Amino acid sequence: QVQLVESGGGLVQAGGSLSLSCAASGRAFSTYVLGWFRQAPGKEREFVAARWSAGNTRYADSVKGRFTISRDNAKNTVYLQMNSLRPEDTAVYYCATDRVPLYGSWMVTSSYSYWGQGTQVSVSS
Repeated sequence: QVQLVESGGGLVQAGGSLSLSCAASGRAFSTYVLGWFRQAPGKEREFVAARWSAGNTRYADSVKGRFTISRDNAKNTVYLQMNSLRPEDTAVYYCATDRVPLYGSWMVTSSYSYWGQGTQVSVSS
């Protein structure tokens, strides 16, 4: 049974920072990608960032230079450091995992079988 538990969401003013974490359990994740997605009200869930155990990372264009994804393989935990937050970053943030290779469809929600419950991030203007 795979479980993903996110934490760290909250309310912050524009320009501020938040850090999210996602702890994975129930499976050896060394070959799995750990990623972050977000969903704003009325919008589809969209890719934010992903990190493979070897250190490869991918980011959505909208967060490049502001967000940093990191991973602690020993703890099966992935982190998302979010800086220079904007009101348009407001969304429920989800972590996800599956065996998606670097050359695979890692930006697509259907590539991931396992999802966390989500954590709300709200950025006020």
